[in-house]
Amino acid sequence: MSHRIQLRTVPYDHPDAVKLNDRVQLEYQERYDGEGDATFLDPAMFAPPQGLYLLAYDATDAPVASGGWRRQEKNDEGYSDGDAELKRMYVVPEARGLGLARRILTALEADARAAGRRRMVLETGDRQPEAISLYLSCGYTHSAKFGYYRFHDSSRCMAKPLTG
Repeated sequence: MSHRIQLRTVPYDHPDAVKLNDRVQLEYQERYDGEGDATFLDPAMFAPPQGLYLLAYDATDAPVASGGWRRQEKNDEGYSDGDAELKRMYVVPEARGLGLARRILTALEADARAAGRRRMVLETGDRQPEAISLYLSCGYTHSAKFGYYRFHDSSRCMAKPLTG
């Protein structure tokens, strides 16, 4: 696989985004005993400036990675005003190790910061050690739980300030 990767902004319901989302759901099912991510996501949540959805394409124009952020404000699920929530970070197995997740994460953080968001938050799980390692290496720290899975033992929530 060539390292000539292009990031493109797409709608969350773009056919390539749907294809990668289906793949990440299968991976969640493998790691979490048959359960995918049941968080409700509407494509409008990722429409700029309320959010952003990115796909990485390789030199053959195949989609190989995804990630997005959506605006959150203080609510009863534990979010705070000014939050940007990271969703659907995924790299296909054959493209792992190329730095794509870090590249997408950096672009999403910059976009959320430019949109006036103050903190990037994310929820992952204890059966995704690669994700946890990535986020820790990018300056995220464990935080109070929030979101759909906040009452699940396997849930791991993290946050990183986007200001200062």
